[in-house]
Amino acid sequence: MDWFAAPDYWLSRLLVQRLLAGLYLIGFLAAAAQFRALIGTHGMLPVPRFTARVPFRRAPGLFHLHYSDRFFATVALTGAALAAAVAAGLGDEVPLWASILLWAVLWALYLSIVNVGQTWYSFGWESLLLEAGSLAAFLGNADTAPPTPVLWLMRWLVFRVEFGAGLIKLRGDSCWRDLTCLRYHHETQPMPGPLSWFFHHLPDPLHRVEAAANHVVQLLVPIGLLLPQPVASYAACAVIATQLWLIASGNFAWLNWLTVVLALAAVEPGRLGLPGHVRNLPGAPVWYQALVAAVTAAVLVLSYWPVRNLLSRGQVMNRSFNRLHLVNTYGAFGSVNRLRQEVVIEGTDEAVLTPHTVWREYGFKGKPGDVRRLPRQYAPYHLRLDWLMWFAGISPAYARPWFLPFVTRLLAGDRATLRLLRHNPFPDAPPTHVRATLHLYRFTRWRELRETGAWWHRTALHEYLAPVDLPTLARAGHHPPPGRPPPDSPARGLRAVPLDGLRRPRPPRTEHPGHPSGPPPHHPGGPPE
Repeated sequence: MDWFAAPDYWLSRLLVQRLLAGLYLIGFLAAAAQFRALIGTHGMLPVPRFTARVPFRRAPGLFHLHYSDRFFATVALTGAALAAAVAAGLGDEVPLWASILLWAVLWALYLSIVNVGQTWYSFGWESLLLEAGSLAAFLGNADTAPPTPVLWLMRWLVFRVEFGAGLIKLRGDSCWRDLTCLRYHHETQPMPGPLSWFFHHLPDPLHRVEAAANHVVQLLVPIGLLLPQPVASYAACAVIATQLWLIASGNFAWLNWLTVVLALAAVEPGRLGLPGHVRNLPGAPVWYQALVAAVTAAVLVLSYWPVRNLLSRGQVMNRSFNRLHLVNTYGAFGSVNRLRQEVVIEGTDEAVLTPHTVWREYGFKGKPGDVRRLPRQYAPYHLRLDWLMWFAGISPAYARPWFLPFVTRLLAGDRATLRLLRHNPFPDAPPTHVRATLHLYRFTRWRELRETGAWWHRTALHEYLAPVDLPTLARAGHHPPPGRPPPDSPARGLRAVPLDGLRRPRPPRTEHPGHPSGPPPHHPGGPPE
C-alpha cells in the first residue's frame, strides 16, 4: 500500500533507530553506575520504601514484583547490552516481529527504572526517551519500508518538544519577550559546559539574536515539520542546527541529542542529496499495517491532553498524563535565573569544632566548585546528583527529601555515594562533621581570567546546613548504611542542625527559577505532594 510505505526514508529510519538505541545504552549505563547511592536498598531514596507506599498501578514496572540491588543491576545491564546490540544492528537482522519485541523490552526495562526513580528521574527527557522508544519499535526493520504513519508520529513528537518549549518561554519569564534571557542563561544554567564561559561573554547584541532565533525555531519552524516535503526536511535541519548550538553551550543530559535524533525522522534523504532506497522492499505484512494503524489511532487519542495543555494559559512543562509515559507534554526554561547559587559541602576530621577548625571541600564531577576548574562536558551522560544540587542551591524544598540522607552517607564514608563525586577530601577515614554553605557564583571576566586563572568568582552568602555529625542525624531518623554504626555521642562544640528543614536561601530579588525539564520534586509515578 503506497500510503503506508515510505522507502525513501530508509536512511532516516536507520539513523533514528541506531542513534536512539545508543541513547538508551547511555541511560541504562548511567542507571547501573548511580543507582546504589540514589535509590538502592540503602540509598538516599530507597526503592523498597517507595514501592511499599506506591501501588503498582501508579508506577508500573518490574520492581513492584521484586527488588534487590542485584536485580536492579541485572535489569540495567541487561538493558545496556540489549541497547548496544540494537545500536549495532540486531534489529535489522531478526524478523520484523522480533525487532518490535526488542524495542518493547528496552522500553519496558527503562520504564521500570523511571517509575521507581522518584526525584532522581523526574526529568522531562526520561519521558521523552520512553515515548521515542515506543514509536521506534514500530518503524520496522531492514525487511520493510519505513511506515509513513510512524514517521508522522515522530514529527508530531518533535513538534510538541519544540513548540511546547517555545510557548512556555513566551508565556513565562519577561526576559524572553525583551530578548535579554541569554545575558544570564549561559552562566546560571544547571550544568555549564566547557564553552559556556565563552558563550556568556558574547556581545549583548548576539545574545539578543540568540533569543530571537530561539523564538523562530521553537514557534515557527515546528509548523514546518507538519508540512509536506521539502519544507519538513528544511525545518528538521533548522531544529538540528539549533540543538547542536545548545549542545555546544551546556550540559542537558540527552535532551538535545534525542531531539536531534527524532528530527532526523522528518528528513527525506534525497532532498539533501543523500542516497534513497537501495533495493526494492517487500510489502508490509497485514498484521504490521494493522498494528501501526492501531498505534497511530492510540497516539491521536492520547494527544488530547498535551494539546489541551499547549492551548492552556496555565501550560505546564514536562508532564506525563499516564503511567506509561506515552504522548507527553514538554517544555524548557520557562524562566531563567539571574544569579547562580551553589551549595558548597565541606567536612572536617576534627573531633571538637572551634573557630579555627579546618574544613575541606568535596568536589563534584559536573557541578561548579573549584573556581579554577573549567566546566566539563558530560552530556549526553546524566549526572543526577549534580543536577539535583543545582536545585538545592535554588531552594531547600527541592533538596529536603534527599539532602540530609546524602550528608549522612558522606559522614559514613559510603563508597557508592563517594563514587558519584569527583573529589573526596577524606580518602582514609570519613569526616566527623559535615556542613554546607551557600555561595554566589559568577563567571569571571576576561581580565580576571588572565590574572587569576579562575573561571568563576564566588562569594559566600550564608550557612545552608549547620555542622552536623552522625549521632545528630541518627536521632532525626537518618541512619547510615549498614557497616558503620554512628558513634555513641556527638562531639562537643557541635551546633544544632535545623532538622525540620534546611535553611532557605535569601538571594537578591530574582525571577522564579526555571527548570529545563520541569521542577523535579514530584515524580509522576509517585505519591502526590
